[in-house]
Amino acid sequence: MNEVSQTSGSKHNIWLRGLWMLLMLLVLHVCGTVLFIVALVQFVVVLLNDAPNERLVVLGRNLASYFRQIVLFLTFATEEVPFPFSEWPAN
Repeated sequence: MNEVSQTSGSKHNIWLRGLWMLLMLLVLHVCGTVLFIVALVQFVVVLLNDAPNERLVVLGRNLASYFRQIVLFLTFATEEVPFPFSEWPAN
């Protein structure tokens, strides 16, 4: 009887994780759009100033770390749900 309740709880956990994964896939898509905009703006800044904007460089690094967190979660390499359910990655 104990094995049945553990299996049921395990199935519940995997469905809950599946919902988190769908949410994080949506977040990944939105972040991809933000990354596109940041890259485009940075390209224009470099065209105009011959140097990248340092704040956009830092944002790009943080986005890269965030992408990594999401991918690790989606591939079951970690159980920690990324931001906003944990700390924002900062370099």
